[in-house]
Amino acid sequence: MSLRPDVLLAILGMAIATYALRAGGYALLRAFRPGPFVQAMLHHMPGCIFVAFVAPPLLQGGVPHLIAAAVTVGAMLALRSYLLAIAAGVGALWALALAA
Repeated sequence: MSLRPDVLLAILGMAIATYALRAGGYALLRAFRPGPFVQAMLHHMPGCIFVAFVAPPLLQGGVPHLIAAAVTVGAMLALRSYLLAIAAGVGALWALALAA
């Protein structure tokens, strides 16, 4: 198996760009303290990104996926454990698939 030079350059270019964006963000946040609004936005950003990835397949999955999501949220509220909440949601979806 051989690696073409143009593919290698593309991979290296993407790696350098990714590193520069990450390092640049850290350098910017060290040099300038963001205001309260930006800090709040950055604090909530991972949740927003998670919802953006999860919502479309969840809605396309129909009623069983929505029920499993509700079970997951309920388990999280009751148990305060990510692992148990995910296990409950997966178990609910599995049980619904078997029942169908």
